[in-house]
Amino acid sequence: MSFTEWVSESLSHLQAENRSLPSRIARPLYYVYVGALLSVTKRYRWGTNVFDREWDLLVILDACRVDALREVADEYGFIGEVGSMTSVGSTSFEWMNHTFDNEHKETISRTAYVTGNTYTQRVLAQDGDTGHAAMPFGPRMYDVVGPDGFGYLEELWKAELSDDSDWVIGYDDEKRRSPHHTTDRAIAAGRTVDADRHMVHYMYPHDPFPLAEPELFEPFDPLRAGDVSKDVVWERYLDNLRFVLDEVEILLENFDADDVAITADHGEAFGEYGFYRHVIGCPLPCMRHVPWVETTASDTGTYESEAPDSTVGKTASEKDRLEQLGYL
Repeated sequence: MSFTEWVSESLSHLQAENRSLPSRIARPLYYVYVGALLSVTKRYRWGTNVFDREWDLLVILDACRVDALREVADEYGFIGEVGSMTSVGSTSFEWMNHTFDNEHKETISRTAYVTGNTYTQRVLAQDGDTGHAAMPFGPRMYDVVGPDGFGYLEELWKAELSDDSDWVIGYDDEKRRSPHHTTDRAIAAGRTVDADRHMVHYMYPHDPFPLAEPELFEPFDPLRAGDVSKDVVWERYLDNLRFVLDEVEILLENFDADDVAITADHGEAFGEYGFYRHVIGCPLPCMRHVPWVETTASDTGTYESEAPDSTVGKTASEKDRLEQLGYL
């Protein structure tokens, strides 16, 4: 939050020749709106905090749309009715700001959280985060618990894994952590960590798309430029969703939990009203509405954890973590 930086970024954006005039004008105004929205929602919550719902195991599919999950639901026996709810954020850091608040600290202290999302570092360790773009005004920090506020916290992106590891997928220089790494460590936590609740945060179907052809590894820039159709990118997005749901199936067959919920931190935009991916403070249903599926899990013992413990040993650099998650 910096008025000076907002002015500087606004002037730079207004001079950008590669964007339309309406876009150049709208972006600075949008972040005035965001500043106002965050100021209000810090005090008056918008959306449902997942800790206000009943579950033993919560599976979070990053950037999963309601309509996408409904489209593939018939392919998976563990998915019944795909309901929906309003998320507390339209980005991961906004969702964390409002989910891991001190209002729920007692419950969080009895919760195990295995996550591949790097924003835990920026949110939990520095009293919240409001993203990369500058706002002219707004909250500087949030009333969030610290990293030690959880019963157990395993930040998977901290593990330093070589590019030829079984836990990394992709091709050439386009690499990303496999969702199987999350599955493996979540199963290990489920069997060894004594907690009332477990949360597992997969960084899928969030882009990039490691199973797609190289030109669609990062698909939203070519989609925005009109170099590829929405239908093509949508199909690759569904493939990425199926990729993680195959892993969720393994998880549910190797985890004991009577009440399981599958949801998302936020959705994804494919050009609706000129928006792509997901941005902070966006009210569009495609970003703000997330799935809610209720199911069960039973440990059949068919999978044995093999991945190294992410809480010990070497850790990846900040640049490495952002690259692994597709932010660089």
